[in-house]
Amino acid sequence: MPPAPPPLPSRPRATGRVTLADVAALAGVSPITVSRTLRGERTVDPVLAARVKEAAQQLRYVPDPAARALASRHGSHVAVLIPMLSNALFVDLLEAVQRTLRPAGYQTLIGITHYSPDEEEQLLREQLQHRPAGLLVTGIDQNAATRELMAHSGVPCVHLMELSTDPALYCVGFSQRDAGEAITRHLLARGRRRIAFAAAQLDPRTLQRAEGYRRALQSAGLYDPALEWLDPRPSSMALGGELLERLLREQPGCDAVFFCNDDLAQGGLLAALRLDVAVPHRLAVAGFNDLSGSDQMLPPLTTVATPRGAIGEASAQMLLSLMRGDTPARHSVDLGFELRLRAST
Repeated sequence: MPPAPPPLPSRPRATGRVTLADVAALAGVSPITVSRTLRGERTVDPVLAARVKEAAQQLRYVPDPAARALASRHGSHVAVLIPMLSNALFVDLLEAVQRTLRPAGYQTLIGITHYSPDEEEQLLREQLQHRPAGLLVTGIDQNAATRELMAHSGVPCVHLMELSTDPALYCVGFSQRDAGEAITRHLLARGRRRIAFAAAQLDPRTLQRAEGYRRALQSAGLYDPALEWLDPRPSSMALGGELLERLLREQPGCDAVFFCNDDLAQGGLLAALRLDVAVPHRLAVAGFNDLSGSDQMLPPLTTVATPRGAIGEASAQMLLSLMRGDTPARHSVDLGFELRLRAST
């Protein structure tokens, strides 16, 4: 006969909830070992971790994040604020963030701001009520109230996708202006002189790319405000096609288009096919972000490859250092960008 299993610890009368201490007693380990195991930390001895998981399963233990946050100054999750999930750019970034934070025992709590400063402020207020261990926030253009919240929360914060010279801000990204200027200079080098800029959404990073576009054309003495098309609607392939058709109709002398995002550029290429506009002979087309499918377009799309996976990983690593109380070697990490030159230009 196998030995009878040890009796289950009695549950507290007030709530009937199994506690972390109950799991520790059954597993024969300390509460801190239980906590580290269930947070997913890989430094716990595998034998002890197996005992903890078996005990937690036997007791049907469910961690209480609120109790954990009260027991310490902050919880075991990181709040991540991004503009939207429909853009693959942010999906790639989030996957890299989670891959980096999970082995260290941190979960991610995602908030979608929809590019709205007011919505971002409200989301941050809600997230801070849950006592996050850290914050990852897209961009550096927060409104005054949001900046005040972050500054006085005591929660470590890293900004994504942009750079800052302010030593009080920790950030990982690249220069959107330099990238916009670089792809415009490429079009100039290919002999294009009537280069349009077609943009949607009009978030701060899009407008920084527009600044780079202007800088390149102004330096060449070729900037024409009539070739700058800014549309506040969300970016999409359908809108890209619409913008290209309107542009060719109203600016027939245009010989190149720099779209602020690849989905717009992909839609523009499809519209060019429908209209029998030869790309790149009649019209060169360039995009931004090197999204999935851009290399499969007809012709393949020239674009700016942005290191969103590397940004997600590096920003999460920087945040881990801050949450440990360490000071990162640099407050601003520039991961650069790369021009992907293909047949569309």
